[in-house]
Amino acid sequence: MIVKESIRDANGWGFLLAAWLLAVTATLAALFIGEVMGKTPCVLCWFQRIFMFPLAVMLTIACYRADFTVWLYALPLAVIGWGFALYHCLLFVGVIPETLKPCSAGTSCSGADMLIFGNVPLPLLSLAVFTAIVVLLVLIRRRNLV
Repeated sequence: MIVKESIRDANGWGFLLAAWLLAVTATLAALFIGEVMGKTPCVLCWFQRIFMFPLAVMLTIACYRADFTVWLYALPLAVIGWGFALYHCLLFVGVIPETLKPCSAGTSCSGADMLIFGNVPLPLLSLAVFTAIVVLLVLIRRRNLV
């Protein structure tokens, strides 16, 4: 019984630390891209930041406190952020028509400013990180309930 719980905790720790690392890295990358590289975030990028930045704080506290119930309050934020990232990706690649673009002023949500290193779309990176965090939080939940 003790061995089974220690294996469960070890797996939970790995998932929790991976989710934390992704959220902190995404937060620092967003700040670096905006503040150091000078790329102004579009409207959808701001919405994604609204959901990513608190995840970095929540997961930091969860790691410190060994709180494996973090999925209860972090998963809704990650899923909503994932939804904004998916919408942004679909808008960027042209699946969603330009008439449904939320940014009428400022940086375009589907323009060249949404590329980093010349050809990597920022919306796709955001979607990938939110997807990974959602999967990790679901795995934490499954480990916590078993």
